[in-house]
Amino acid sequence: MLEYVADGGGEGTAPIPGPTAEELLAQVGTGDRAAFGALYDATAARVFGLVRRLVVDPAQAEEVTQDVYLEIWQTAPRFDLARGSALTWMFTLAHRRAVDRIRASQAARERDLRIGARDLDVPVDTVAEAVEVRVEHERVQGALGELSELQRECVSLAYYGGLTQREISDRLEVPLGTVKTRLRDGMIRLRTALGVTT
Repeated sequence: MLEYVADGGGEGTAPIPGPTAEELLAQVGTGDRAAFGALYDATAARVFGLVRRLVVDPAQAEEVTQDVYLEIWQTAPRFDLARGSALTWMFTLAHRRAVDRIRASQAARERDLRIGARDLDVPVDTVAEAVEVRVEHERVQGALGELSELQRECVSLAYYGGLTQREISDRLEVPLGTVKTRLRDGMIRLRTALGVTT
């Protein structure tokens, strides 16, 4: 199913009116399997899209998405509409799970590196490495500062917020073409500011 979602299956079809995500989530909280299936069908593409942006490996992104929906099934009774929408709650779960997977993968890599480093007598300058990461972060922040406010807003929503161009258009209440232009121009300015040649 996730392959179908990842390939953008079903795009271009008119949405079928039905219960809201909040209504479905409330039904899932009572153990309604049909509501869970409907909730999955209605939200899986967006949840997987967010996870996929954070977890680069597609197989791991699918596993994380499965974990997210298992957590949704188990914790749906705890959803509180007063604290936010169903999608916000689900995206929060997805973001946390994705970050946990990234951290676990990074910890495993670091453990493997430590074990490998123990067997090698190659000096590693961790201070220089940390400084290099900080300098790169500052360069990106500086480059973002060179964008117009509108470009920075679109780029931030796309890359830090995990929103699609259509979602950005809806949130900012601007035409989709305007969002695409702002993103394109913003990325061109970022590449120039960072000295990236592609």
